[in-house]
Amino acid sequence: MQMDILRCKTPQMVEKEIAAHLLAYNLVRAVMAQAAAGANLLPRQLSFKAVLQLLNVFEMNLRHCPRAHLARRHATLIAGIASCQLPHRPRRVEPRAVKRRPKQHWLLTKPRHILRARLYRQQQRREMMP
Repeated sequence: MQMDILRCKTPQMVEKEIAAHLLAYNLVRAVMAQAAAGANLLPRQLSFKAVLQLLNVFEMNLRHCPRAHLARRHATLIAGIASCQLPHRPRRVEPRAVKRRPKQHWLLTKPRHILRARLYRQQQRREMMP
């Protein structure tokens, strides 16, 4: 859910950002539980990532839906979520480890136009050297 990098700068906003992510996560899990109950499944039998992608696809569809058709589209979404079942994978064990490697680039700590000017001057000096 793209929470690996927090974009806020103050501690209060970081708390709000984490709370918003937890709220979104719990809402997705609630919809998964609703769909699983309707399909006689356990919520853990549904793929969180597939459900999240399906919700993102349906977002505009639900947002611009006429009120008269909303119940039918909601039922279609719930049926689609119920079809996002995980395959049966006996003895599957995955390590909880992060594979993300640090970036090899410097952080951009000065305005971009200043750094561009510096790079341009360095390039000009190299071209002038014999």
